[in-house]
Amino acid sequence: MSGSGTTAGDDPLQTAVWRLRSRGCWTDAAALLTPRLAEPAAALERAGLLVERCLFTGEGWAEAEDALRTAEAVAQDDEERGGAACERGRLAYAATRLGVRDRADEARSALGRAAALLASTSPGRPLLDFRRGLVAEHIADSPQAARAAYQRAHAGAVTHQDTLLLSFTWLHQAGLALRDGELTEARHGFSQSLRIREELGYLIGTAPVLAALADCEPEPEAGRLREEARRLFRLLGGVPVWLGAQLARPVPAQPSATQPSATGASSTEPEPAA
Repeated sequence: MSGSGTTAGDDPLQTAVWRLRSRGCWTDAAALLTPRLAEPAAALERAGLLVERCLFTGEGWAEAEDALRTAEAVAQDDEERGGAACERGRLAYAATRLGVRDRADEARSALGRAAALLASTSPGRPLLDFRRGLVAEHIADSPQAARAAYQRAHAGAVTHQDTLLLSFTWLHQAGLALRDGELTEARHGFSQSLRIREELGYLIGTAPVLAALADCEPEPEAGRLREEARRLFRLLGGVPVWLGAQLARPVPAQPSATQPSATGASSTEPEPAA
């Protein structure tokens, strides 16, 4: 599940789902798809919404598992089965990253199964590459493997015109750059991610990028960005839940061209997959 926002020519149902999703109303968005659960695409999209809710809120694990089982049951071909496996890998990754339960082996296994099922030209392949990058970076602690996976995902997102996924690949490549002290590259990546999310109206994903960009900027711009992130965080009811701790941290020392921000290593933690 990714998506590039809405346009005037979109299916009205998809437009409604996007608008709810982009504001963090995952349960309501999933409810719109419930009458179509016999359709593999709708069942998979609904599962993706509920998995994303877990990543942002840390709640709803049982509902996400049920939705995944439904998507797996109605899948009819390798593309659909691969998509369901990719979502299962994301759910296992989320549980591991948020400290709910260690499901790292399940995440790797499910994403590996998805890789075997999805053709190299599949439109779902860039999203799979991105999620494998998340596992490499945050579970395997292998930034080099993560960077390669993010680069493949980025190129695939360009090819398939998946604008929302591009916002994630920009964001996570920038996070690795900040981790390495490459402030100019990090600032560019975070700025690109923020631009895309603002253009798409992806409100729920805007505050984390504002907070990340603040770690690359000098004062007073850094303070302005953090305050805007706090405003959005409060507006959305304290979601994503993991951002609160980041926004509450002491303001880091102003970065220089050679010294990364003290918070750089966790600036995108644990930003969900698209």
